[in-house]
Amino acid sequence: MKDLKPVLKKITEIEDLRRVAERKVPRMFYDYVDSGSWTETTYRSNETDFDRIKLRQRVLVDMDNRSLATQMIGESVNMPVAIAPTGFTGMMWADGEIHVARAAEKFGVPFSLSTMSICSIEDIATHTSKPFWFQLYVMRDQDYMANLIQRAKDANCSALILTADLQVMGQRHKDIKNGLSAPPKPTLTNIMNLMTKPQWCMNMLGTKRRSFGNIVGHAKGVEDLSSLSSWTEEQFDPRLSWDDVARIKDMWGGKLIIKGIMEPEDAIMAARSGADALVVSNHGGRQLDGALSSISALSDIVQAVHAEDSDIEVWLDSGIRSGQDVLKAISLGAKGTMIGRAFLYGLGAYGEDGVRRALEIIYKECDISMAFCGHTDINKVTDDILVKGTYENLKVGNF
Repeated sequence: MKDLKPVLKKITEIEDLRRVAERKVPRMFYDYVDSGSWTETTYRSNETDFDRIKLRQRVLVDMDNRSLATQMIGESVNMPVAIAPTGFTGMMWADGEIHVARAAEKFGVPFSLSTMSICSIEDIATHTSKPFWFQLYVMRDQDYMANLIQRAKDANCSALILTADLQVMGQRHKDIKNGLSAPPKPTLTNIMNLMTKPQWCMNMLGTKRRSFGNIVGHAKGVEDLSSLSSWTEEQFDPRLSWDDVARIKDMWGGKLIIKGIMEPEDAIMAARSGADALVVSNHGGRQLDGALSSISALSDIVQAVHAEDSDIEVWLDSGIRSGQDVLKAISLGAKGTMIGRAFLYGLGAYGEDGVRRALEIIYKECDISMAFCGHTDINKVTDDILVKGTYENLKVGNF
């Protein structure tokens, strides 16, 4: 096996991993990751709004003994970053969720498994030693739902993530044009594209995990699931409401995270629901196009939760591509962050080694940037590290 150390040393930013993944991963799966809904306006603003926030450089400050270690819902983490739940992860690299879970465990950050994963809950439990988180999409089939939650319990998952912003699916033009499916359908276009991805094809030949492991063979009458869109349109429950949260929380009986909060009113509802954390997230710009970027929504949500005198943790997801992005989110009141595309690029580029490299890059960028801003403990970072006038009016874009 080729020694990747010399190659990975030259990978110095997440963008490097994205470029490699684009070359190695079949078009439909790369496009699934690297796209947003409709005109992709929100997808782009998730990143560019971070760039508008400027950091204050401090000098002659003791920068020794720095630490990014903290806690997220009571779990010790080596930096305030968790792996977000992402669908189709096992199509970026064979057995992808297993590789990501292993990398996260070794690095000391939480791993979240999506309902729409290729590897199953049981696969991850078998190949890891540390409890992971499971992300739940609410389906119409109540028996399947109850069984899914029980499987997460049996796997010793330490938290349940309720995704609140996918009652209906946003339209992603690239997925429709590519005919997204798992495994890919043997069309002429797909075959020609796969011929240019030999490593991906060889890896996939070595695994039987090529469809949705949490669904196929578990949901009623589902022995094959080649089309994600048709099944989700039939099964995702558009009736999901705040009334259902208490029921799901009771069924689960453990720590609950609500992902997809973008407005203070919903943050207040999440705080009152008894959830342990909420995630400020617009689903990576893949649902409501034209919505605010996550970072621009963060401050108002933090203030709303504080006004409730709630101990619910506020995290941020969507748009993070660097350790500086993590630092900026923490400075604006987030207790933690979640990354999606950043680790998926690493996975598509170099498998588990690529995920580890993505985490190393984010850690180093956050650590060094924090030092330049005059801090040595991530838990003590506040908005005093930010340049006034570059973040207060972010929500209205007044610069």
